[in-house]
Amino acid sequence: MAMLAREYLHPGRGIFWMLLAGFNFVAVTAIVKHVGAGVPAPEAAFLRYLLGLVFFIPMFGPMVRAGLSRRLLILFSARGAAHALGVIFWFYAMTQIPIAEVTAMNYLNPVYVTIGAALFMGEKLHRPRIIAICVALVGVVIILRPGFREISPGHLAMLLTAMFFGISYLLAGFLSGEVRPSAVVALLSVSVTIGLAPVAAAVWVTPTLTQLAWLFLVAAFATAGHYAMTRAFAAAPMTVTQPVTFLQLIWATLLGWLVFGEALDAWVILGGGLILGSVTFITWREAMRKRRAVTPPPEATKF
Repeated sequence: MAMLAREYLHPGRGIFWMLLAGFNFVAVTAIVKHVGAGVPAPEAAFLRYLLGLVFFIPMFGPMVRAGLSRRLLILFSARGAAHALGVIFWFYAMTQIPIAEVTAMNYLNPVYVTIGAALFMGEKLHRPRIIAICVALVGVVIILRPGFREISPGHLAMLLTAMFFGISYLLAGFLSGEVRPSAVVALLSVSVTIGLAPVAAAVWVTPTLTQLAWLFLVAAFATAGHYAMTRAFAAAPMTVTQPVTFLQLIWATLLGWLVFGEALDAWVILGGGLILGSVTFITWREAMRKRRAVTPPPEATKF
């Protein structure tokens, strides 16, 4: 076999699925922004995941029959706790700062993953990666512009959101090698729901039927978005699909301006572009490294 690396045959489909994923994720932010502070952030996050469990019902039987070791249960619990905290901070940030800023700072997740992999998994940070991380941090400074405007609790919440999501994704890397991907996703929803329950109970405000309907739509769009993103990654390499996510920032900026009356901020676009550019570069470098690792030298294919 001349090539052991995975072949991607449908880059056009990958771009289409990533566009669809972006549409769904922007819809999620719009609905959460619309619901606003009417439902406390921990409660809104809990209801989003609780209502979303309906989409994973077919997976529960196989998961129970498969069984999980104590070690895997601990890892799943740790991931659920980290993800739950990230979700709470994200829902809170949505009520405090413009949609565009939430979207731009969300691009930080892979940067945290890269740093975490170096600190806790022994991965080496070569100079190009370090430069890319520095560029991403410059993007954050451009968005926040400390000293030129007030940094709100919403901005701090988004920094924590990216950190906790980064922890969640690192743990997912451990788990995906031992458990089926569908089970990883389903168990995340279950563990996050359980983790959010006591926090939501502490601030509980009885939601209206309309608010429940909106939060069910959040769950539906989020599930559809993750499904579309998975299809995109299966159809095309991340080096093709990753740049497409920049459109989410454009759509979020226009949505905030047209629907919620938020001011257009070119600095947010610039900062978000720098963050996404660095993430795309890191993704490309990782793809090239993996390709070199699994592609045999020319002479090896002659035997």
